[in-house]
Amino acid sequence: MNILITGSSGQIGTNLGLACLDRGDHVVGIDRRHNTWTDRIETIQLDLTRTPADALPPGQRFDVVVHLAANAKVFELVEHPERAMDNITMLFNVLNYCRINRIPLVFSSSREVYGDIHRHVTDEDAADFVIAESPYSASKISGEALIYSFAQCYDLPFLVFRFSNVYGRYDNDLERMERVIPLFLERIAGGTPIVVFGKEKVLDFTYVDDCIAGVMAGIDALVSGRVVGQTINLAFGQGNSLVDVVNILSLALGKKPNVVYEPSRRGEVTRYVADITKARELLGYQPQIPLSSGLIKTVEWTRQFKRRA
Repeated sequence: MNILITGSSGQIGTNLGLACLDRGDHVVGIDRRHNTWTDRIETIQLDLTRTPADALPPGQRFDVVVHLAANAKVFELVEHPERAMDNITMLFNVLNYCRINRIPLVFSSSREVYGDIHRHVTDEDAADFVIAESPYSASKISGEALIYSFAQCYDLPFLVFRFSNVYGRYDNDLERMERVIPLFLERIAGGTPIVVFGKEKVLDFTYVDDCIAGVMAGIDALVSGRVVGQTINLAFGQGNSLVDVVNILSLALGKKPNVVYEPSRRGEVTRYVADITKARELLGYQPQIPLSSGLIKTVEWTRQFKRRA
C-alpha cells in the first residue's frame, strides 16, 4: 500500500510511518520540519499552510492520505489563535489534493470537539458543535465539517478519528512543544517542581501503540471500502486524573514529586472518558495498555533514548 502521512515528524506520524514500513507499505511523509527521530521515513519538507493542492507530491499515486499535521497544544492556541486558522488551511489544501486525485482520507480529530464534558456526552453522534471550548477545538470542529461537506459534494471516502491524550514513544521533544506526560516525567526525574493545572481533571490517556493499531485497522478498512464515512473515538476508554499520572511516574522513577496545584487553564477540557464501542465494532479495536503500564513503558523508552543520545 502507498501511504502519504502529513505531520509525519510528530509523535503519531513517526510511530505510524514506522509501523507501516515494518509491514511492507511504501510511506511518504510531509512535514515542515525534519524528522529528528528516524531517517527511515521519506519526508518532503513543506508548509501545508502555503502549499495548494497542485503543489503536493506529483507523480505518485497514493492509496490513502493520513492527515495528522496540526498545531496541537490547546493553551498555546488560546494565546495564538491564528494557529487554529492554520489548522483549517492545512486541512483544506490536503482535502483538495484528495478530491482532485480521488484519494481516501484519514483525519486526526480530537476529543476536544466534545467540549468540557460535565454533560458526559462522549459518543460520536452526540458531539455538540455549538460548544467550542477553545480555538483548537474550533479548528477540529471546522475540519470535520469540511470533510463531511467534501464527502457529500465530491463522494470523498474518509474516516475521522477522535484521538485522546496519546502518549509514549517519540513524545519528549519539549523544546518544540510541551506535552504533559514528558514534561512531568522530566521534571520529576530531575527533582524540579511541576504544576498540575486541574487537580480534579480526568482524561482518557491512550498509549501510542494502541492508537497506531486503531489507525492502521482504519486505513485497511477504508482502503478496502469495508468502513467508509465514519467518525470514531480512538482512546483507551478509561479515565485517569493528572494526579494518577504524577503518582505512577513517581513510582516508576523512584522519586518524590514536588507538585503545585493550580486551576485548569482557559480552554482546557477537564473531564473526558471515551465511548469506544464503535471502534470495537467496526475495526475490532481492542486497546491493550492501561495508563499504569503505559507510563512504565514510557519511562523505559525515555531512559533508553537518553542513553543513545
